[in-house]
Amino acid sequence: MAEWKNLDKLAAFNDLKNAKAVKLKEVMAGDNGAKRVKEYSIDMAADMTYNYAAKAVDEEIIDKLQKLADEAELTEKFEALYNGEVINTGEKRLVLHQLTRGQLGNKVVADGVDKREFYVGVQKKIADFANKVHAGEITNAKGEKFTTVVQIGIGGSDLGPRAMYLALENWAKATGNFKMEAKFISNVDPDDAAGVLNGVDVAHAIFILVSKSGTTLETLTNESFVKDALKKAGLDASKHMIAVTSETSPLAKSSDYLDAFFMDDFIGGRFSSTSAVGGAVLSLAFGPEVFARFLDGAAKEDKLATNKDIKKNPAMMDALIGVYERNVLGFGATAVLPYSQALSRFPAHLQQADMESNGKSVNRFGEPVNYVTGPIIFGEPGTNGQHSFYQLLHQGTDIIPLQFVGFKNSQIGTDVNIQGSTSQQKLCANVAAQIVAFACGKDDENKNKYFDGGRPSSIITGEKLTPEALGALLSHFENKIMFQGFTWNLNSFDQEGVQLGKVLAKKVLAHDTDGALKAYSDLLNI
Repeated sequence: MAEWKNLDKLAAFNDLKNAKAVKLKEVMAGDNGAKRVKEYSIDMAADMTYNYAAKAVDEEIIDKLQKLADEAELTEKFEALYNGEVINTGEKRLVLHQLTRGQLGNKVVADGVDKREFYVGVQKKIADFANKVHAGEITNAKGEKFTTVVQIGIGGSDLGPRAMYLALENWAKATGNFKMEAKFISNVDPDDAAGVLNGVDVAHAIFILVSKSGTTLETLTNESFVKDALKKAGLDASKHMIAVTSETSPLAKSSDYLDAFFMDDFIGGRFSSTSAVGGAVLSLAFGPEVFARFLDGAAKEDKLATNKDIKKNPAMMDALIGVYERNVLGFGATAVLPYSQALSRFPAHLQQADMESNGKSVNRFGEPVNYVTGPIIFGEPGTNGQHSFYQLLHQGTDIIPLQFVGFKNSQIGTDVNIQGSTSQQKLCANVAAQIVAFACGKDDENKNKYFDGGRPSSIITGEKLTPEALGALLSHFENKIMFQGFTWNLNSFDQEGVQLGKVLAKKVLAHDTDGALKAYSDLLNI
């Protein structure tokens, strides 16, 4: 059984702190830089690669990272997770999101149920429902086909599925896999729901209510908003709504829904894109076959994460370099920069996945840690970000590690050639230029035009953003987050930090307030 220790109690970490720092500007210059780009690369699933040549590491540091991985027993802890041990110590739960896309180890039985069999059964039920909607066997009250699907959910019920939908929307249209447009309502702000509903033909829309407990305040509020809109249009809401919920929730067997598809407590919201939470909306939007391809990419990437050799395990290498940057070099943030407009909401999804998982100051036993943990995550797609916050990234006082994502080909397969190059070539040229500019900088007597360089980055590259590539990309970052949590000795799978505000909000709405809480309530006219 793996032993759980704080990072600062590991001999390999103390050894890592004494490693000689790499001067990135020097090692990335000239032919040596070209050699690093070829050598510091790890194959991923779906014809993708993780390249860390522009990170401030060398063979000595990589060797010490391997020893840290071994001493922290990272792959053993991952094995315990996918074999069904109680890894979520805060809530005393299993952690099974990988099981939604494949069986990595032993059969996992919980509550007397084979969980892999359960997840596959849910996927088959969703596929059957989606196929019947597409075939016109499930229709609105007038017998007309649904043309739009609207997901109602918040947090992990929105951020991940929304990011995945947007990532594949143009690909699906270009390849003939586009079945239905998808929209998302998440914020309890009434302007969010109104904005979506005003742009949707509600008579031909099917709504997915996503709430594990069936009691999420924001989601149920938005459900009422949608039901009012359907009623005003003279429509029976129960003929336009399905639920994604737990088997024990009040939504599970309610006549208010056409059907219900189940999730369980062993999959956290931020890890739920490969469960029914993402499966229902993505299967309706693109077809079950596309969702299955997405799961396949994730499953193959999960398999790579079981490798003990960090040079063959891209998620672990990424994770441990991140720990080195955070805990030895002292960098407090990471920018996620996809050079793909399709991944426009992927950084927002990773903000939740990473910061909700590893934004902790106590270890998995509830004891305070005396080292820094999860970094701040932010980002925007290139090249938009270059005209926004890259000024600070290049010449600001803080060094912020960067994670680029880029693809050789566009999703749509059409392009224009202007001034000797296509749009996609211009996009790729920009990301290549940025990596070198950040690493190598530029000398100039005019200090306003001087770039000190030494700013580390990695890049994940692929041929094209397909369902398989998206699944592999999602798995990579989920497993990176997991490995960092293991290294920091955190419970990455609960989120108590989001609860206090919810409790106080209920007190405000019940007018049970005093002090500053009452004053702010009065200020907002509640």
